[in-house]
Amino acid sequence: MATRLLDFPPLVLRRGRELECGKAGRKGGRFGRVRASRGRIRCCCSDPVVPARRTKSAEKAEDMWRFDPQKVPPGPRVRVHATPSRPFSSPPSHFVSRQEKFSPRCTPRGSGPQSRDTPPKRDTGIANEKDWGINLLNEHVNESGTNEDGSAWYRESGEDLGDNGYRCRWTRMGGRSHDGSSEWKETWWEKSDWSGYKELGVEKSGRNAEGDSWWETWNEVLYQDEWSNLARIERSAQKQAKSGTENAGWYEKWWEKYDAKGWTEKGAHKYGRLNEQSWWEKWGEHYDGRGSVLKWTDKWAETELGTKWGDKWEEKFFAGIGSRQGETWHVSPSGERWWRTWGEEHFGNGKVHKYGKSTTGESWDIVVDEETCYEAEPHYGWADVVGDSTQLLSIQPRERPPGVFPNLDFGSIPSPPLEDSPDSPSQ
Repeated sequence: MATRLLDFPPLVLRRGRELECGKAGRKGGRFGRVRASRGRIRCCCSDPVVPARRTKSAEKAEDMWRFDPQKVPPGPRVRVHATPSRPFSSPPSHFVSRQEKFSPRCTPRGSGPQSRDTPPKRDTGIANEKDWGINLLNEHVNESGTNEDGSAWYRESGEDLGDNGYRCRWTRMGGRSHDGSSEWKETWWEKSDWSGYKELGVEKSGRNAEGDSWWETWNEVLYQDEWSNLARIERSAQKQAKSGTENAGWYEKWWEKYDAKGWTEKGAHKYGRLNEQSWWEKWGEHYDGRGSVLKWTDKWAETELGTKWGDKWEEKFFAGIGSRQGETWHVSPSGERWWRTWGEEHFGNGKVHKYGKSTTGESWDIVVDEETCYEAEPHYGWADVVGDSTQLLSIQPRERPPGVFPNLDFGSIPSPPLEDSPDSPSQ
């Protein structure tokens, strides 16, 4: 029997042992390995009391629209399951992987660029330089043509110069089908100036014959922090897609920031909709480079019928002392509310205070002997991002004339704003 989307919630609460110690995490190893810490502080997986709500339909749902539990440290986990196997209904040929559809980013002069009628995928994070394959043309071109199937293409490149040694090298290309039902555009660039600022980036957009549309951008930046005088590297990605046949779409923004002394910040903001269901997710990680760590997440979802549910948690640790706390909640269409809160206090001496309660009358308040586990350092840090940023570091600035010094106005470097999102539903 077919199961309607509303027969199971997109958020499925899971127990806390999905991340076994030592398992690989996100692509690229950013959060994959588990390191042993000093003393009694080591990696383990807590198992707080949380409800489990699962259906066979949810188990079979595809990865495209679900939250990845491997991005979540110990604590209640929440997943989204509400999608077909592809992001939108369209021929499979439009949704093969980037590896299967890979073609050289800059083909030889005189031949047209290959069509890239492929939307981005959700929950893929920030790709590395080698995955984007940025290959700027060394000569200025401005050309266009028509392929045998009637589709048109264009390609152009150039260089923009400005004050303080600013230089931007760019390449832009695109095309459209013979009937105009599909089109695509890509722009790649590298920027630099005499202050040591360097930037590498890509922007892509398009739509296909089914009416699906998408846009994504990726960039990484190197500059000197004006307060600490330390070198910093920041990476970010934004992606969005919209269905042409359903009331469906998604948006996500990812960011990572690193400095040469180990300070690291990572986070993501996501939103999705599939017909009558909508969901949001936010998470962040902050490492100060001296052993202090803060991690948090907030996820919630709702349907047009008025059902709402979600989960959030936070953990703070330093030198084996810290806390975890969280809340899981649900609101029915009739307004009936259920919630459960939980918390842990780690004293650094092998004792852990665990407490919690819920609207069903359950409660607990105990002290147990338990080793404290948390990650004091990011698994993907400064040394890793430097090693993966060879193209960014190799950008050559304009030659500076003798006696000319850069204007170190770091405050003028803009940061792309986060897209506004609705607040979490009130409990």
